[in-house]
Amino acid sequence: MGMDIVGGAAASPAGRGGRSRSSSSSTRSSSSSSSSSSSSSSSMASCRRLSGAGLREVLGPAQGLLFDCDGVLWAGERAVPGAPELLERLQRSGKAALFVSNNSRRSVAELELRFSRLGFRGVRAEHVFSSALCSALFLRQRLGAAGGGGGDGGDGDGGGGGLVFVLGGEGLRGEVRAAGLRLVGEGEAGGEAVRAVLVGYDEGFTFGKLAQACGYLRDPRCLLVATDPDPWHPLSDGRRTPGTGSLTAAVETASGRKALVVGKPNTYMFECIVERFGVDPARTLMVGDRLETDILFGKNCGLATILTLTGVSRLEEAQAYMASDSAAAKDMVPNYYVDSIADLIPGLDE
Repeated sequence: MGMDIVGGAAASPAGRGGRSRSSSSSTRSSSSSSSSSSSSSSSMASCRRLSGAGLREVLGPAQGLLFDCDGVLWAGERAVPGAPELLERLQRSGKAALFVSNNSRRSVAELELRFSRLGFRGVRAEHVFSSALCSALFLRQRLGAAGGGGGDGGDGDGGGGGLVFVLGGEGLRGEVRAAGLRLVGEGEAGGEAVRAVLVGYDEGFTFGKLAQACGYLRDPRCLLVATDPDPWHPLSDGRRTPGTGSLTAAVETASGRKALVVGKPNTYMFECIVERFGVDPARTLMVGDRLETDILFGKNCGLATILTLTGVSRLEEAQAYMASDSAAAKDMVPNYYVDSIADLIPGLDE
């Protein structure tokens, strides 16, 4: 049972009090997520090392870059060497730097503080698009829209939103509250309907929570939404910890429902960025460390892509995808790669 993706017109975040403007939203199957708008970038994906004169050829015309965070800008509590300098050089060059993270553990405000703590100057909350923020915006959009939507995820009822049951930490819960939505267990009146189950990264995931989620999902009007599809995350000692995708699979299996997935590689986060900043995909680069999310996200959004080798994916994996006969595998091949994002600095003007 696969997860559906979330796409269509995005909500436009507009401040913490009333953060989104409702607009139509659609869901698409995974097979159609690589849209025709990305065909040009995917056809040119050659996994070429970006260096020398090629740096200026690629970075010169770019208006801005989108960065994943974990494994790209920092590893744990340490900034990747040269990463803060790269962002400062981008700013001096007049190029935008925006950030797209599947990490749903932290609120955008917490991520802003982390940037500052790790030595990244000038990064503001409005530049950061996390799966927690965008999931909250998506739910606000769906639960507040008259008539709701369809598909295996269920329908919004349009009747004042209803309650949201969150499998996740305080960062995710805070974003849902900030979007004007109410959470199960926070003073609701008896008998109120639960209109969405939102699955994020939940270190306190239990059988009891799973059973509670399944109870709500027996109502076909209750949406099942996941912040991101990441199956696992690397730890600093080389071990792995289960990610949201693993928890979502448990909920899907137990409930017989299919989740709508907001985060990368699906396009909703980019649509939020376009609504807020009006970026041009043809002049925007996506920089990430994970082929199955970051690079595929770039392809789905029609962006040229750069793989950095400081995180999850290895160059050999990209080369194997490039040698594959599968069109889906080729969509995960980056246009370029670098050992570290610090390697991009020589391509920028002083």
